[in-house]
Amino acid sequence: MLNIIKNNKIKTVIVAVLVILIGGYFFFYHKSPIYQFVTVQTGSITESVSLTGNTTPAQSVSLAFGSSGIVAHTYSSLGKQVHSGQVLAELNTSDLVAQLHSAQAGLIIAEQHASASKNNVANVISQQNTLVETAYQNLLNSTPEAIPSDSSKDYTAPIISGNYILGKEGTINLHYYNSSGGISFTASGLANGTGMNNAIISEPIGDSGLYITSTSTYISTADWVINIPNTKAVDYLTNYNTYELALLTRDKAIADAEANVGTTDSSGVADAEIAQAKASVDSIIAKIQNAKIIAPISGTITQFDAKTGQLASSSTPLISIMSSGGYEVDAGVSETDVGKILVGNKVTMTLDAFPSEMFAGSVFYIAPAETNTGGVVSYQVKISFDKLDSRLKSGLTANINIQTKHKDNILILPQYAILQNDQGTFVETIDEKGKTKQSPVQLGITDQKGNVEVISGVIEGEQVLNIGLKVK
Repeated sequence: MLNIIKNNKIKTVIVAVLVILIGGYFFFYHKSPIYQFVTVQTGSITESVSLTGNTTPAQSVSLAFGSSGIVAHTYSSLGKQVHSGQVLAELNTSDLVAQLHSAQAGLIIAEQHASASKNNVANVISQQNTLVETAYQNLLNSTPEAIPSDSSKDYTAPIISGNYILGKEGTINLHYYNSSGGISFTASGLANGTGMNNAIISEPIGDSGLYITSTSTYISTADWVINIPNTKAVDYLTNYNTYELALLTRDKAIADAEANVGTTDSSGVADAEIAQAKASVDSIIAKIQNAKIIAPISGTITQFDAKTGQLASSSTPLISIMSSGGYEVDAGVSETDVGKILVGNKVTMTLDAFPSEMFAGSVFYIAPAETNTGGVVSYQVKISFDKLDSRLKSGLTANINIQTKHKDNILILPQYAILQNDQGTFVETIDEKGKTKQSPVQLGITDQKGNVEVISGVIEGEQVLNIGLKVK
């Protein structure tokens, strides 16, 4: 009897141990899986392309003389503001001026012969008067300059430019004074008017056709005189001799025309002589023009290597100008992204020089041809700023975000909830039996935050598995 009781106790202990072991196994190794879910939401998404680029001037030019020669005059310097059409430097053109006078005389003679052959004394008189008037205007415009009314003062003279049009000799008096807007001037004498002392923009001197640009903002209240013509100008003697020659030529041409009334000549030959003479004049004028460097744009001079007396070559840029029209950003985009970008795409940017600020702009140019750098193909993209900013400089690093597509009211999931394999693109869900299942989905655009548009395969509010196990 005792043995039976002992055996029963042993069996009971064994059963209890087995129960504990089996329960522990299921407790530690057969837990129900714990899932993390992501909810399909409706919202907006913006696809973008990120680039790095640099600021560049909206326009810049490098300038050289059109011919070789000795630099005779320079009219600006590094860092100066210049306006379009302003003469910046000039070669010695004495020989060309002499050739021009000879060619003009040849043209006069050719025109004289033509007029005489046509017995048109009136035309000769009209043409010669025009030549005399032109020579006289050139004489009056002998490089004008302002000189102090008080010759004992050593002021820095303002720059006089433009073309004097009043056709009268005399003086223009400029009186500077302090006004409520700053330093102003009043013109009297040949011209009447008022203006402001300005070191950047040329101010008109009344209705004279001349303009004045101050070389200093502290010109004080000095008085200045502009003599018309300027007998001390470097081109005065040349212009004076040209005018005297025009007077003599006019008298001779008219006399010859009157003497040759009734004679005949081949009008075809006469016309050919005139055309040849005009071509010679135009050629020399072009050479004189090529001996000048003229600013094609307004802006700031960033290079000025022209020096009086140096030998300049037509192939060597001496002056560079950066436009005052602001800056743009140049960047290179890969061939995988260039197809996403369109002209007009909105852009947000940060500049390393101003890391806490955001700048807005838009794409205005995409290069049609590639740039190959070390075997890497890219395409140039140009971006404009929405607003001008005086702090910008050339060469600043820009971190660019181009907004290529934007969609509202679409279904969105994070990318870590998407499964992609050889069979396609899926999301995982839990069925009614608690088992996972894969559902195919069609995706659209993605954004920089890791969100993706789901075109089909899910509905709003549906919960899918967080396959990437990323905590939201």
